Amino acid sequence: MISPAERFELLTDLYELTMAASYFENSMVEPATFSLFIRNYPHGRSYFVAAGLEQFLDYVANFHFSESDLAYLDRTGLFSDDFLEYLKTMRFTGSIYGLAEGEVFFVDEPILEVTAPIIEAQILETFVINTASLQSMIATKAARCVHAARGRRLVDFSLRRSQGIDAGLKVARSTYIAGFVATSNVLAGKLYGIPISGTMAHSYISSFGDEIEAFRAFARSFPKKTILLIDTYDTVAGARKAAIVGQEMAKEGHKLLGVRLDSGDMTLLSQQVRNVLDEAGLRDVEIFASSGFDEYKIARTLKEDARIDAFGVGTKMGVSADAPYFDMAYKLVQYGERPIMKLSTGKVNLAGEKQVFRKTDHQGQFLEDIIGTRNETIEAACPLLEPVMQDGKLLRKHPSLEEIRERFRKNFAALDEKYKTLDGAHLYPVKLSARLSALQETASG
Repeated sequence: MISPAERFELLTDLYELTMAASYFENSMVEPATFSLFIRNYPHGRSYFVAAGLEQFLDYVANFHFSESDLAYLDRTGLFSDDFLEYLKTMRFTGSIYGLAEGEVFFVDEPILEVTAPIIEAQILETFVINTASLQSMIATKAARCVHAARGRRLVDFSLRRSQGIDAGLKVARSTYIAGFVATSNVLAGKLYGIPISGTMAHSYISSFGDEIEAFRAFARSFPKKTILLIDTYDTVAGARKAAIVGQEMAKEGHKLLGVRLDSGDMTLLSQQVRNVLDEAGLRDVEIFASSGFDEYKIARTLKEDARIDAFGVGTKMGVSADAPYFDMAYKLVQYGERPIMKLSTGKVNLAGEKQVFRKTDHQGQFLEDIIGTRNETIEAACPLLEPVMQDGKLLRKHPSLEEIRERFRKNFAALDEKYKTLDGAHLYPVKLSARLSALQETASG
């Protein structure tokens, strides 16, 4: 949700405003449709997870230039008084079709289409790409981590190395959509209602004269939430001390929840630590691991039979290190009654107002997607793009984050396992309807 103090109308590329000014001076006021989509799969990807629609809709619903915005634009000397007067009263009056957050989607499929007078539709470009690209990128990365973890719990640990304050918040939200169980980001917990989770740093342990005394002090402070970091000095020795504290806590009616590994050979150390805990009668104390995990390291560590119950996943996930951007585009696909197609090499887009249809089998498993025209129907296929704004007004309340999370869970379960491999070896079938294919023949550049 955008608060009144957070206005982002000038968070845009200059050319959005210069184009708008030229449209204005040339009396170009017809409705235009722009389509948001991803052109290709980054290495290893074969699906995407939609996220960011809520933030974009709130931005559009509250769109207006403030007096200070207009004063700044006036000082640039680029814009006429008439155009600035137009901007003063401009609001979004169009319609938006969107793919619900938590839906799985694929290359070339529109995840959002905006129809409005061309100035209104054009000027949204920068914000919608910035918003949807980051959040869909992180939700996709997080989904890969969740799948690799094979039912083990994941916590977002990325905040300190995420690329900015807003990114840190959106990472927490996007990972939760994709199945993470908690975040270390306390503000995200407050804003979004995400469970928060954390343990301690090595500085806490080393500030005490004795490792076991640090463990005992923390257990006294948080007897119901004790997870001990055991690798500050010697991990196996730390595990033995944690086991002593766990036994002491049990005598007082409390329970040691877990221990955390943050360095070294995670497979070997987790096996050794499990043995120490089991021998001490602490079989229900969990082993939590952090440090450099992403889907690849999670999968590799579990394949080696690591005894890890949960993972803290940080930097590599929070910046989507192996695929740090999506080639997301927002392109004009219709102006007035004329379908528009960009013909640049490698950047051809699908013309016309569109709909995405999904076919499933009798058990609800995905079979194929068909990109069609907005107003057609396709037998035994469900349309995915929903009207979310009309005449500049939101059509419904936003779903809760828990509802979005459940939507993703059901969608991801319906996607065949072969499309979830980390090498992206299999591509889900997406084709064009006959009607949309025919429309491309009539489109102009």
